[in-house]
Amino acid sequence: MTEQTSVLRDVRRGMIPAHIYNDGAVFALEKERLFSRAWVFTAHESEIAKPGDYVVRRVLEDSFIVTRDEKGEIRAHFNMCLHRGMQVCRAELGNASHFRCPYHGWSYRNDGRLVGLPFHQDAYGGEEGFRRKGQRLLPAPNLATYNGMIFISLDPQAPPLADYLGDFRFYLDYYTKQSSGGIELRGPQRWRIKANWKIGAENFAGDMYHTPQTHTSVVEIGLFREPKAEKRKDGCTYWAGNGGGTTYKLPPGGLDERLRYVGYPQEMIERMKATWSPEQLAVIGDNGFMISAASLFPNLSFVHNWPRVADSEDVLPFISIRQWQPIGADETEVLSWFAVDAQAPEEFKALSYKAYLMCFGSTGMFEQDDVENWVSLTSTAAGSMARRLLLNSRMGMLADGAPVTPDLSPERFAGPGSARVGYSEYNQRELLNRWADHLERPIDAPAAVEVGTADGRNPEGCA
Repeated sequence: MTEQTSVLRDVRRGMIPAHIYNDGAVFALEKERLFSRAWVFTAHESEIAKPGDYVVRRVLEDSFIVTRDEKGEIRAHFNMCLHRGMQVCRAELGNASHFRCPYHGWSYRNDGRLVGLPFHQDAYGGEEGFRRKGQRLLPAPNLATYNGMIFISLDPQAPPLADYLGDFRFYLDYYTKQSSGGIELRGPQRWRIKANWKIGAENFAGDMYHTPQTHTSVVEIGLFREPKAEKRKDGCTYWAGNGGGTTYKLPPGGLDERLRYVGYPQEMIERMKATWSPEQLAVIGDNGFMISAASLFPNLSFVHNWPRVADSEDVLPFISIRQWQPIGADETEVLSWFAVDAQAPEEFKALSYKAYLMCFGSTGMFEQDDVENWVSLTSTAAGSMARRLLLNSRMGMLADGAPVTPDLSPERFAGPGSARVGYSEYNQRELLNRWADHLERPIDAPAAVEVGTADGRNPEGCA
């Protein structure tokens, strides 16, 4: 049995080899077999609202210009000039009808077409030497959107995004579609932490167990209505499709009362009632669960919380979207966006942003608590002793694999997938099982795309 086979076998039974959180060989395999296949969030349509708007984002080492062209179509171009490979665009965001390579001046329209080539006749003999017509920046192999969220997959044969998301779309709507207008994003804030990317994704997917320990001080200073952090165990965790998350248990009351309890004004509640399905409304109004943190495999997470933002009993909800961008086995770049309903009142947007910064911005109180744990875990996982240790991630299961608590029935939880009340690590195991699925499947090397040749051919992929 190879070491890789042994690692994946242990992961599937809920015993996690500690070194996977800081191992160069594991990270190389993740790059080769996971991030080359998965759908990865790169931007939101609100960030490129007008023709010519663009942002530059990465899928690991691959840089993409994500832009809205002059016709309003969303595109993602590999950020490398066809000539000598220079990055075409070095700004992080802006508005441009054309992109000009700073090395030799080749220029491209924002739809990717090559339109300018200095000294074309002198240097190449014109079209006979290099056929300019039909050449374009290399497009992302796969591009798709959901609720304005723009995803890229490096796999041309990736399943449709809707299939990849699966039933997690039901829960994604709570964060990204509170009205017909969708959401708008502010950010991202970006910072780097000396921690493995998987830890944050697992934490947000379902770790309610850490709250009473890690975040005790945040609760004790009165930031939330709930007097004790261990109230988290009254909520449930859910997993559906390619993602899962956590909920809070709300006090008794109807739908409107419960949404007001977390700070939504009535006008926003009315739009939610007109936008969400009866089942989505039932999770809150009938079952009494409010969606909180969640993760979409592999590295995208969401936060929904409602702290006090002034010297009163009033609370105000905020939403954050965050991506755990791997830099190495022991380093992650965190990208954190503030998200808010585009039709929300301006005063609500301002106070919600304040709540986000206070809790989960780059200097937020929760952020500091969490990162201290994650950095410590990653550092300790680098040593030789970590290769001898299997971490127990079987919370919620008895020795024979039977659940400690049964799944909630449809009458108690109207959402799709499986859900259960109390502390468990079902969601972390689900996320790592998908990680193992990718790592055990070899991938064929993609064919190279050839740029225009001397005989004027227009290679496949450059039309």
